[in-house]
Amino acid sequence: MNHIILIIVLALILVYIVSSGVKIYNRLVMFNQNVDKNFANIDVLLKQRAEEIPELVKIVKKYMEYEEGLLTKVTELRTRYLNASNNDNKVKAANELNKAFANILAVSENYPDVKANSSFLSLQQRVSELEDHLADRRELYNDSVNLYNIGINEFPALLLAKPMGYGKKQLLQISEKEKQYDGVQF
Repeated sequence: MNHIILIIVLALILVYIVSSGVKIYNRLVMFNQNVDKNFANIDVLLKQRAEEIPELVKIVKKYMEYEEGLLTKVTELRTRYLNASNNDNKVKAANELNKAFANILAVSENYPDVKANSSFLSLQQRVSELEDHLADRRELYNDSVNLYNIGINEFPALLLAKPMGYGKKQLLQISEKEKQYDGVQF
C-alpha cells in the first residue's frame, strides 16, 4: 500500500513539473510571438515612411544643393532598413534613420521655398501622421519587449529560455534630437 501511495505522489509531482514546464514554455512562446507581431506592425509603418522619403528627398534636393551629404545618408539608411535581414538589424537601422530624418526636417526649416512647396507640405503632413502612428506602436512594441526580457530572466523560466535560444531583445530607441523636435512647422 505504501508503494502505491509513493508511486501516486511521484506521479503527481511529475505531472506538476511537466505541466509547469509546459506553462512556462507556452508563456515564453507567447512573449516572443507578441514581440514579433508588434514589430511587424511597426515595420509596416516604417516601410510606408521609407517609401515617402525618396519623394521628400527629391523635393528638398532641388532647394538644398549643399546638403547633399545628409540626403545621401538618409537614402543609404533607408536602403539599409529595407534590406535588413532580421528585426535587430531593422531596429538599429530604424533608430539611425529616425535621427537622420529628424535632421532633414530640421534643415528644411531653413528653406522657406521648400516649406511653401505644396508637394513638400503634403508629404510632410503624411510623414507626420506616420510618425504619430509609429510613436503609438513603438510604445506597444517596447512594452512587449520589456515583458519578454523580464519573462526570459524570471526563475524558473530562465532555465528553459536560455537553452531554447531566447535572448534579450532591443528596445526601439528615440534619439535626443527627436525628443527635442517640436513637431511639423508650417
